[in-house]
Amino acid sequence: MTGWQRLSGRGRWNAAARSLAFAAGAVAALARFLVGQDWETGGVVAACAGAAVLIVAGAVAYEEARLRTTAWRLTADRLELRSGVTVRQHRAVPLDRVRSVDLRADPVRRAFGLTVVKVGTGERAAEGSELVLDALDRHSAEMLRRTLLRQDAPAPEDGPLAELRWSWIRYAPLSVWTFTGAAVVLGAAYKGLGAVGLKDFTDRAASGLSGWVSAQPWLAVPLVLALNAAVGALGAFLLYAESWGRYRLEREPGRLRLRRGLLTTRSLTLEERRLRGVEISEPLLLRLGGGARVKAVATGLAKSDDETEDVAALTPPLPRAEAARVAAAIADTSAGAGAGLGDGAGGVSLSGHPAAAGRRRVVRALVVTVVLAAGAGLAWWLLPASWPRAWVWAAPVLALPAGLWLAAESRRALGHALGPRHLVMRRGALVRRTVALDRAGITGWTFRQSFFQRRAGLLTVSACTAAGGGHYEVLDVGRGDGLDLAARAVPGLLEPFLTGGRRGGQGGGQGGGRPAA
Repeated sequence: MTGWQRLSGRGRWNAAARSLAFAAGAVAALARFLVGQDWETGGVVAACAGAAVLIVAGAVAYEEARLRTTAWRLTADRLELRSGVTVRQHRAVPLDRVRSVDLRADPVRRAFGLTVVKVGTGERAAEGSELVLDALDRHSAEMLRRTLLRQDAPAPEDGPLAELRWSWIRYAPLSVWTFTGAAVVLGAAYKGLGAVGLKDFTDRAASGLSGWVSAQPWLAVPLVLALNAAVGALGAFLLYAESWGRYRLEREPGRLRLRRGLLTTRSLTLEERRLRGVEISEPLLLRLGGGARVKAVATGLAKSDDETEDVAALTPPLPRAEAARVAAAIADTSAGAGAGLGDGAGGVSLSGHPAAAGRRRVVRALVVTVVLAAGAGLAWWLLPASWPRAWVWAAPVLALPAGLWLAAESRRALGHALGPRHLVMRRGALVRRTVALDRAGITGWTFRQSFFQRRAGLLTVSACTAAGGGHYEVLDVGRGDGLDLAARAVPGLLEPFLTGGRRGGQGGGQGGGRPAA
């Protein structure tokens, strides 16, 4: 195929450009220190210039050493990589183990025509199963992607599964980060400015803001909260546009390809034969706004330590009906197996869970309220009478309706169904998750009963798989129904462990046989 090849030499320029940000911070701190030592202006400028040159030169020198010690080659049966400046490594990935190819280019790399190639093998990212080429030129990266996925030329397009509509950006602020993001950024800026010698300025600003809020709380607090939400919403809009601009999800022969990003571009190609299902995720705020996201349940998509985004996400936040359509198309559920993804529209609908499951959630809400009320009563007794003690009752008073509402939402979310190809399960109040799991990808079952579940005749059934989170649960299902569901989902897997009337998945009701000891 190919002999040993080097990474792109443009990486030197990339390293130099990236080092400028660190050099700027270091120069600012050095300048402030030298001015405090009464250095002459010329000496300060010379010292800062020398420090900047040393930092950039050091980054380029390290990159040069990395480029000289890194080489890769593609043979008839494997992709090999030699790397390491101080510790040498030689890694190889068999071509038949390649599950996904991820191409990424941030704005700096794009400026120099570079792309990072990540080759996934379907194992956990934390185990170091990814092979990373950082970086190749754009043309070589695309050619390598096609070769690894055995695709000689671009496939003819039949139309994308999904493509960005800018009207979807209305879902961007429906996240908890809208209300906390501005405060997080402000805290990071406070620490950053203090680190470069501007601590006096940040302390004065913080003291002035605190004094203003204390002097006029009824005016200041609403204004601060409104400003925080407005800044958070603006940040959410900008992040949505940057992350999902030019989004396109399409099906190529035997694989899915996702492309997105305005500044940092990303192209992910995933083999469909390694797709073990699909998930519709509905966080609370997004669900209240009628939105959802679609995620892949697949091998080779585990998040590595340096990842900050959800690598399994196949769509941005979008309307719930559109998410159901995309999920059904990805799961190829034309036979009706994924009808539960579309709220039971046609084909199989989700089965409800016993009333005892709802009672468990109501009891939890009442227990939490009682505990908070006891804590409030203790605080009332301990606090001096001169303090505004009435506020201690706010927590239990608010917890009761909130807890009952969450209990109702959690009960309403419970459901499961068994289709021709998929096991569909739904759960969650704060984040509702509907998962269609390929029955062929289920490798085992775990059954769990707490003391209170046993008294209520309930059971939690976990389907084990090598993809996604590793297991997916059907919560608080009737004991007999749960055993029957597992036996029917993967015939022959559970029967050797059953006793009594449940052998072979026969029988009904909740009082039947039990798993063998």
